[in-house]
Amino acid sequence: MSTDSSPPPFGHQLRKYFGFEPNYVNLNHGSYGSVPVPVSVATENTFKSIERNIDRFIKLHLPEHIRPARHRIAKFVGAGPDEVVFVPNASHGLNTVLRNLVWNKGDIIVTATTTYGSIQRTVQYISDLPPHPSLSVFDLKFPTTHTSIVESFRQHIDGLVFELQSSQKSIVDGTKLKIVAVIDGIVSNPGAYLPWKEMVAACREKGILTVIDAAHSIGQEPNINLTEAGPDFWVSNCHKWLYAMRPCAVLYVPKRNQHLIASPFPTSFSYVSPQDPPERLLADSHFVEMFGWTGSADFSSLLSIHPALDFREWLGGEQKITDYCHSLALTGGKRLSELLGTPLLDPTGELTLNMVNVGLPLAPSIPDNLVTHEALLRNLLEGWHVSAAVYLHNGRWWVRASAQVWNEISDFEYLAKALKDSCEKLELK
Repeated sequence: MSTDSSPPPFGHQLRKYFGFEPNYVNLNHGSYGSVPVPVSVATENTFKSIERNIDRFIKLHLPEHIRPARHRIAKFVGAGPDEVVFVPNASHGLNTVLRNLVWNKGDIIVTATTTYGSIQRTVQYISDLPPHPSLSVFDLKFPTTHTSIVESFRQHIDGLVFELQSSQKSIVDGTKLKIVAVIDGIVSNPGAYLPWKEMVAACREKGILTVIDAAHSIGQEPNINLTEAGPDFWVSNCHKWLYAMRPCAVLYVPKRNQHLIASPFPTSFSYVSPQDPPERLLADSHFVEMFGWTGSADFSSLLSIHPALDFREWLGGEQKITDYCHSLALTGGKRLSELLGTPLLDPTGELTLNMVNVGLPLAPSIPDNLVTHEALLRNLLEGWHVSAAVYLHNGRWWVRASAQVWNEISDFEYLAKALKDSCEKLELK
């Protein structure tokens, strides 16, 4: 599909630029992303070009293709060109960071009650292994406000710093204990924008390392400037809101922290061991080189950064995309709330970017299990051909709807009908 002409108006006229079934109403872009047809075609052509002589591409030309894509995404997020590398997805990148940090007994890993499930299990796994760093869970419940979140978070880490200082007094071998905070940029469920920059600043004041799970951020959160925000580590999926092909994510590690990342996952040929010859140990940082090759992969998805960003520029650029999606999330969420007769999770819009959360007309006594979720999803996806994320939080069932450039307010109205039907059927079981 050509992008030689001017783009059509945002809304349903843009659906033809995505590969959807004719009757599919997609309000769940946040889960997996949706690839524009021009990006898919360009990436397929890249794949075919690579396959014409795979040896030549990998052995002679791979770095010169990856480097411009890396530099382009670095500029997009306000990072230095050699401070970002590609990883398959956000979970992979977060695991890479957390498993590279050297843990001590007495260290503390901070998560939240809303931390993404697999990441919460990752830190639990790390805590389960010797030397068993302890876990501390910040209680985060919605509805709330940015001010309240920052105040509560500061109180939480103040208590942990006091605890760490007490533990440090008993250390006689010189080991310096640490606190590492895993913070969401945008929570997955509820789909809420956190004041992560203020939380990073609070941690920096206390000497706490920050690991930002920004899975939903790039392409949804406007004007990201990582150099200015100053997190210690930051990971975001490019295949969600940025329109890149799956799998494609970016891991940011500022130069000041690259010595903490000894190995990618899996470990590459470029790993530098303390046992290596002196000339190798004295070489410049191997950070970018290590992540450049971790085994055979489909590199065309990483190179889809170019057509993805080109497509966004063709649409009119970041501000135009952001303005449309954000406005539709607010108006669509309000309309969905009216039709369902349920509250908005964020009535002021402070925590809403392009994902809006609305209560469901479903009793909280309905169990949060696989049977419930399958029944809801089957009726939504197969009965109504519509998709949105359904979840239980703080004693209430909610729906998270993602607003995108192909959506219109009528999609939210259609979703309301589908949700009413799905909830009624579940209540009758």
